[in-house]
Amino acid sequence: MSLAYFRTRLPAVLRSAGTVLLIALVSLATTEILLRLANFRELRQDLSERSLTYGYDAELGWAPVPNSASTVTTARTIHASHNSLGFRDTEFNPDGRQVMLFIGDSFVWGVDAEAGERFTDLLRARLPQYQTVNAGVSGYGTDQEYLWLKRIWPKINPDVVVLFFCTDNDRKDNTSNVRYGRYRKPYFETAADGTLQLKGQPVPKSLQLLIKESWLVRHLWLARAAALASVEISAPPVDVPDPTEHLVGKIHDFVAAHGVKLLVALQSTDDRLIARLKADHIPHVAFDGAPAYGIQYGSHFTPEGHELASRRLLDLIGTTIAAPSGAETTASATVGRTVGSTN
Repeated sequence: MSLAYFRTRLPAVLRSAGTVLLIALVSLATTEILLRLANFRELRQDLSERSLTYGYDAELGWAPVPNSASTVTTARTIHASHNSLGFRDTEFNPDGRQVMLFIGDSFVWGVDAEAGERFTDLLRARLPQYQTVNAGVSGYGTDQEYLWLKRIWPKINPDVVVLFFCTDNDRKDNTSNVRYGRYRKPYFETAADGTLQLKGQPVPKSLQLLIKESWLVRHLWLARAAALASVEISAPPVDVPDPTEHLVGKIHDFVAAHGVKLLVALQSTDDRLIARLKADHIPHVAFDGAPAYGIQYGSHFTPEGHELASRRLLDLIGTTIAAPSGAETTASATVGRTVGSTN
């Protein structure tokens, strides 16, 4: 073919390529606009405490960012800050007192509660002989709480551990690798011999964490759709038989191996779990009747609910581990309390 031929064909080729490119750009732009108009819930940016103050964690799925701060609005607007360990709490500096460590989900972290209103803060004032540590992480199931406890143990070395069980959703958390706006998490499968096997690590980055980290995913909904598809294909949803009682048993064994006392606080009565706690002689208390915000906000405790929880826990502590001298133990304040202990 002669040079003259190429010269005559080049404009047509360029026009054809330009047309294809223009069609592609218009199609992408149209798709971007349609995705924004459709506003699919799965593609929205989450403005919960998980996306605002937490970061990606390959072992846990998400974890608090140390020394971070945010303003979170659900039933009410609260202000949250994390210390250097990632706890929504005062800075932890061992001072010779016994340490009481609280682990749990958003009820312990304190969604819809300002610092100072939570039951852990109320107990700190009522049990001055203890150094109270709040290590709650919003959204965690019992499985993640077990892994989190093992990670932070060397830094805290507690004398008492209080595990909070969210009756509303912890069993759902414990039976899946996908929760809360498609966040990925680790999970445990129960083997044929009854042992628990950890699965799902390293945890892939969830869309919400990618939105937080990537400018492209944050600003282009097409990129969000592509990122979501990638996550769904690489780590499809998995459901497993409920391992809750086994997980609580693992936490009990781990704590007991360190010579430490375990207490369990339940959002409300869960008969299956309470039967296991009684069988394992684990002191426990349920917060039935605690005032809470509406279910559309997650049913988190109001300040009055945190007050009730602190009183019931105080009573449990006083009857099972002999609260230190000088601590308030007004059992009469726990009207209608539900306490269980088989010591």
